[in-house]
Amino acid sequence: MSRIRWRRGRVRATGRSWRDALELTVDVPDDGEVRALAYPSLVGVPEVGDDVLLNTTAWAQQLGTGGYALVVAVPDRLPPDPAGPGHLVKARYTPLQVSVQGVDEQDTEHHRTLADADDLGGMPVVVADLHSALPAVLIGALATDPDLRVAYVMTDGGALAAGFSRTLGGLRTSLAGTVTVGQAFGGDLEAVTVHTGLLAARHVLGADVAIVTQGPGNLGTGTPWGFSGVAAGEACNAVSVLGGRPIGALRISDADPRPRHRGVSHHSLTAFGRVALAGVTLVAPRGLSSELGGQVDEDLAGQPERNPVVWVDTDGLDKALSLSPVPLSTMGRGYPEERAYFLAAAAAGRYAALRVLPPPEPGAAAGGAAAGGAAEDDAAGDA
Repeated sequence: MSRIRWRRGRVRATGRSWRDALELTVDVPDDGEVRALAYPSLVGVPEVGDDVLLNTTAWAQQLGTGGYALVVAVPDRLPPDPAGPGHLVKARYTPLQVSVQGVDEQDTEHHRTLADADDLGGMPVVVADLHSALPAVLIGALATDPDLRVAYVMTDGGALAAGFSRTLGGLRTSLAGTVTVGQAFGGDLEAVTVHTGLLAARHVLGADVAIVTQGPGNLGTGTPWGFSGVAAGEACNAVSVLGGRPIGALRISDADPRPRHRGVSHHSLTAFGRVALAGVTLVAPRGLSSELGGQVDEDLAGQPERNPVVWVDTDGLDKALSLSPVPLSTMGRGYPEERAYFLAAAAAGRYAALRVLPPPEPGAAAGGAAAGGAAEDDAAGDA
């Protein structure tokens, strides 16, 4: 039995485009008018009148983030063969596997840098469960220090193609760059693992702060462990192993109708509390109402000692969020409807900005800055 819902259709109209994505309206026999998405770097640029081969599996299920039909090919006008270098294969052993050049491949200019890199030098890294936290974390960091270089490391828990994210398209001029890791692809740099992605963010992009989230979309089953955000805890472990400073952006809500996500989501409590075994600083925003603040305290009371909780002042962050260069939306709710969620993410960004360490003195021992930074966190308490 097929696991893919295949359809053929004809392009009626083209729509919005961003990064490496093009929206289409496609006439499909029996299905009628279908909203579709093409990635030009994979399939070429479909034009009005082209016949296209579609994967309509997610579209037929009316999924939210993934509810597009996806163009698999333009059979009568195939793109030219790839001419560029690169032997990293992503979406491996699927019919749509793609070859990209890894930032640390032997024939790249960055190979020697990353062959020698083994430490983040105390770089603060904000880890979040959902892709929707990315712009708010970035806003919080740059509202605190507009001169920071902030890089995004995109993991493969959601969309694999960075081009799917309209958010990334809108943030391109505000980010130092995007590194896609694991099976994700389409970033400014490609890396094999979260570890090499973090090292590339630090040593190639020159980031002062990094943000780690999955791409758009989140897979959840309503079970304690069956959600893609579990990987946020593993990302914290990678940060710690590499001498960085893991900072958790809590998923907090007073608008989500599902009890498991009200207050501090069980996703945050599980990923940070049970998976991030090396510890992570959890940031809560002071700007929450007293009632929700009490609930947050109660929800975080069971966190292990390795996860200090800090409450960060949010003066100016509401205004900064209201001026976001991209729409703020999570689970179909925007700002200020989900103020608690976006304020928590922005507070984590602010905390990271305040923890950026100065460059090490010439001759300083490798890893010294990271060790000193951990002690500062312990002494800092509330920020």
